[in-house]
Amino acid sequence: MANLLFYLKVSRPGLWFATLWLYLLPTSQMPDIWTTPTFWLGFFYVTFPLNLLVYGWNDAVDIDTDQLNPRKDSFWFGAKGSTEQLQQIWKPILIVQLICVPILMYFMGWSMLVLFAAFLLVNGLYNLPEHGLRGRPPLELLCQLGYLLIVPLSILLNDAAHLPWQTYFYLLLFAWQSHLIGEVMDIEPDRNAGRKTTATIIGMKKTKLLIIAIVLLEVLCLFSFSKLISSEECWLLV
Repeated sequence: MANLLFYLKVSRPGLWFATLWLYLLPTSQMPDIWTTPTFWLGFFYVTFPLNLLVYGWNDAVDIDTDQLNPRKDSFWFGAKGSTEQLQQIWKPILIVQLICVPILMYFMGWSMLVLFAAFLLVNGLYNLPEHGLRGRPPLELLCQLGYLLIVPLSILLNDAAHLPWQTYFYLLLFAWQSHLIGEVMDIEPDRNAGRKTTATIIGMKKTKLLIIAIVLLEVLCLFSFSKLISSEECWLLV
């Protein structure tokens, strides 16, 4: 039970809302979707299994940095595990993926394998121990594209309508904004650990200004795109 609680904490339940929002977005105009088993299968996957992969992998390569982070050791921001626990975290990650991915492939076909390979590629580039993009600002922001892969997963699994490209652009801005907010919150622990991020390089004030600029661009996109697309697509955008 203690291990299960640790794995749950690693997956950061407090941040599940982000992946759930991306998963639910394509199904917003499907009122009966709640009655389909495949919907709940995907719902479960994008909460615990996928977040365990994303955050557990990151925790395994950021052991020293996370030990200095006061936000750690919570269900909101993740576990503060021992070195031994985090060195072994790959085992539960692998087990959960080996259970879930074949089931998803049964319903989605080879497209799920392609999406899963893309998940691994993005997270691998971000978490390389020595040359990972997480330590090469501003390239770490490129890896936020990985979150957008949840949208096609939801579309394919739930046979939902494709979203306009404007939605993906807005979601990318949202992902950048969210990541930069996290960097601002972690700026002191990251500096103490010698970790390079966009926030530690340009400073807290400029990072906050960058976040404000992104939010303003999001608002501009909503007003601009709403005039170009139909009312139904506008709903999918937001």
